[in-house]
Amino acid sequence: MRRFLPELVALPLLPFLLAQGRHARKVTPRLPEASGPTTGVAGHTHSGARLSLLTIGESPIAGVGVDSHEQAITGRLADALAQRLHRPVAWRACGKNGLTAREALEQLVPELPVEAVDVALVAFGVNDTTVFRPLAAWRRDLGDVLTAVQARCSPRCVIVSGVPPVAHFPALPQPLRWVMGLKAQTLDSAARELAHALPHALYVPLLLDTRDRSMMASDGYHPSEKGCQAWAELLADAYVSRCNS
Repeated sequence: MRRFLPELVALPLLPFLLAQGRHARKVTPRLPEASGPTTGVAGHTHSGARLSLLTIGESPIAGVGVDSHEQAITGRLADALAQRLHRPVAWRACGKNGLTAREALEQLVPELPVEAVDVALVAFGVNDTTVFRPLAAWRRDLGDVLTAVQARCSPRCVIVSGVPPVAHFPALPQPLRWVMGLKAQTLDSAARELAHALPHALYVPLLLDTRDRSMMASDGYHPSEKGCQAWAELLADAYVSRCNS
């Protein structure tokens, strides 16, 4: 019953939720993807062997909410890993605004380099939440993305980021925010279970206080540079404690 709770809650509210959704899309500012290079190297001053980082995902990976990829989650994570490991980190961001995990298989996976990487970050869930992707389909889609990333890039560690806490997004009015939050939690639980069942995969919950408005970009929907920094710290700490051996 719990896995279908978002749908059961949403059904009697559907006309009102659809109206709220249309209004939210109309009034929420449309921020562009980050500009500048989608590749780079962090930690130039470190002399250790270079670590390779690949990220694939939706709008945060595309840098929506910040000016450059150095300020987005990919660049921030590369910096955080370089500081902790005392190694330079070569990074590549492969993201696109608005994609679900299924759409990423068609639009992003073919763009991934066919070469081994040390760390891959996979970050999806918000768009699958907003389209109310069925749980079984989401599990299959995310699993297919993880399989494809493994096949193309052979990462030593795949970090599966938790689904963002949509229930705290300021851009969404109530009760739409609450219902979407329930759906995000359900998808997040499935992502955690999937990652735990896969070798070399590490699930990291996105435990950020998005009620702190400074964590969010001006649209109230995407992470700000501060939010990306906090997110990167969580991911880097998890990697160092679980995968860096």
